[in-house]
Amino acid sequence: MKIRTAATAALTLAAALTLTGCAGNSGNAGSGSESMPGMDHGSSSSSSAPAADFNDADVMFAQMMIPHHQQAIEMADMILAKDGIDEQVLTLAEDIKAAQQPEIDQLQEWLEEWGADPDTESMDDMDHGGGMMTEEDMATLEAATGADAARLFLEQMTMHHDGAIEMAQDEVDDGQNADAVQMAQTIVDTQTAEIATMQDLLAQL
Repeated sequence: MKIRTAATAALTLAAALTLTGCAGNSGNAGSGSESMPGMDHGSSSSSSAPAADFNDADVMFAQMMIPHHQQAIEMADMILAKDGIDEQVLTLAEDIKAAQQPEIDQLQEWLEEWGADPDTESMDDMDHGGGMMTEEDMATLEAATGADAARLFLEQMTMHHDGAIEMAQDEVDDGQNADAVQMAQTIVDTQTAEIATMQDLLAQL
């Protein structure tokens, strides 16, 4: 009896120790689980950082719109340097420069923030893609004079704006960055209105 009682007591003690160990382990697991929310918070914090607030459509929009705007400004400078150009056409050219240079600066700043390079070389091989003028188109505008130059500028810029509007609409539809989408919508609205103005001017020339 004494041996059986001692054995029973030993088993009871072992069971108690096992339960204590489990409790200790569950406590450790509790502390481990308590550290998880902190880890999760770190992940959610990084995913919501400004650098992550963009997608491929935003990057493509910025990369393609920069050289597109740069060419529009080059075209505007060409017409502004000529004599005998209708004052309304000159005013339009000034408005285009005033609107598009700040947008170029902002697009370049976004690409830098997003860690993306300005991939402007891809536009060189697009020919008339996106409404871009070819080197021959630009040379023709450079050589034109008077009313012919004004008319050519309006025709080319209308085509150029059509391309920009299409690119900007793609950004409105597919972009993620709210500021970039807002700029794209502004481009759609502004350049649609400028096309209407250019069509009116063409009818007067």
